Amino acid sequence: MANQVYPPQEIPRTKTMRQPRPPGGAKGSSRGSGETTPVSRESQARLDVGAAAGDLQEALRGSRVYVFSQDTELQQTQVYSPRGESKLPALDDAEVTTAKRLVLRTGEPTDVEASCVTSGGVYSIHIDPTFGADGKVDGVMCAAIDVTRIRSLESEQKRLTAELGTTLQRYETALRGSNVTVFTHDRDLRYTSISNPMFGRTVKDIIGHTDEDIIPAENQAAIVALKRAALDSAQAQDGEVRVTEGGTVRWYDLHVEPLHDLASRMIGLSCAAVDITGRKEGEAHLRLLMRELTHRSKNLLAVIQAMARQTARHAGSIDSFLEQFSARLQALARSHDLLVQEEWHGVSLGELIRSQLAPYIDRNASQMTLDGPAVMLRPEAAQSLGLALHELAINAVKYGALSSLAGRIAINWTWQPQHKPPVVEILWTESGGPKVVAPVRRGFGSLVVERNLARALEADVTLTFETDGVRCRIIVPVAQLSRPLQSEA
Repeated sequence: MANQVYPPQEIPRTKTMRQPRPPGGAKGSSRGSGETTPVSRESQARLDVGAAAGDLQEALRGSRVYVFSQDTELQQTQVYSPRGESKLPALDDAEVTTAKRLVLRTGEPTDVEASCVTSGGVYSIHIDPTFGADGKVDGVMCAAIDVTRIRSLESEQKRLTAELGTTLQRYETALRGSNVTVFTHDRDLRYTSISNPMFGRTVKDIIGHTDEDIIPAENQAAIVALKRAALDSAQAQDGEVRVTEGGTVRWYDLHVEPLHDLASRMIGLSCAAVDITGRKEGEAHLRLLMRELTHRSKNLLAVIQAMARQTARHAGSIDSFLEQFSARLQALARSHDLLVQEEWHGVSLGELIRSQLAPYIDRNASQMTLDGPAVMLRPEAAQSLGLALHELAINAVKYGALSSLAGRIAINWTWQPQHKPPVVEILWTESGGPKVVAPVRRGFGSLVVERNLARALEADVTLTFETDGVRCRIIVPVAQLSRPLQSEA
């Protein structure tokens, strides 16, 4: 039987599809013995078809599903639309038409999605073949479901997923580039997640384990107590903890707070650990520097006091005292400037010599020669040696090689590894100046060079007044070096 065509204006609607039954309430007419005639069977079949169509319309009413059939020329033969609409969405674009012709040709159902030209909606279309009495495909039956909102939600979900992925990537990048590690525990204090390796272990070695499994025993008590306090009180806790990692002590600023599920039940802990090892080391170094500064300040005041007393004892007048004392204070300040530049780690011997002799090197550099390897002196050694070099230079200016343009001073220092223990030998040699006469009594300068320097550096100091110039030999033990000898200058 050929498909029945319902033009849009004559669409069957719910109960209107049902036909009235014949008089007497029977489903068909009876003849004599009560047999059902072909006419009555046909009438009953039509009634059943109408009832089924009405039920379909009833099911489609209020939905957004369009059901329609088309013949082999893709002309509509039947239309069932939601809410009694008489027009189909404009879905016959090239992709839909191609799919329908494929079903007509193969007899196999298929699915396709298309957009409505007029409304902009999206429809998912299922296409089934229909068959005639001869078993051949004589058309298609299509169900078009409005999936506009579903696709919109899917699109929004994809956007939010991508946005969440980007946010997580930034979060992970920020954590990797910082000293912060974020992790979570369950109520048994097992690690359930962690952002970075920590405690000298990989993420894989931490997940699923407790602090007892991964933290040294001597460090566990403080950390576990902090976490237990957060669980018991349901309040955030903070504290600084230390962990020994491979023989190295690391410090963490640990923040712990309860972790709740959507029902506000506490299911564990959320924690953030900030590596503050650098800060702790800086604080310790600062405390050390403060103690060292106090110690050095006391020593410096003692040196200045002794220097003032000795200068006053040997000065002939107040003007002479002020001149000599001021020069010695400046020499002491130059040594301290070098120490500050090196953050009190030590001073280069070559830089110390150049600093103390700068006024005379700048005046006539040709009168002095300096030569020796790179040697770093301890701060105490630099301070005492700086004063000694100043006194030698002052003596050379007044009475020695620097009092004459023909005078020369050679300052050489060498590494002597053959000594046990090794030493650095410094030689001050004057020549070409006036004839030297040994002093009758030792002045402040000689005391600084021979006694103070020998005592402060535990050095062997020899000061001689040769006729052709002053000679000073200083043997500095290796204990007065701040680090091993470097390459030759």
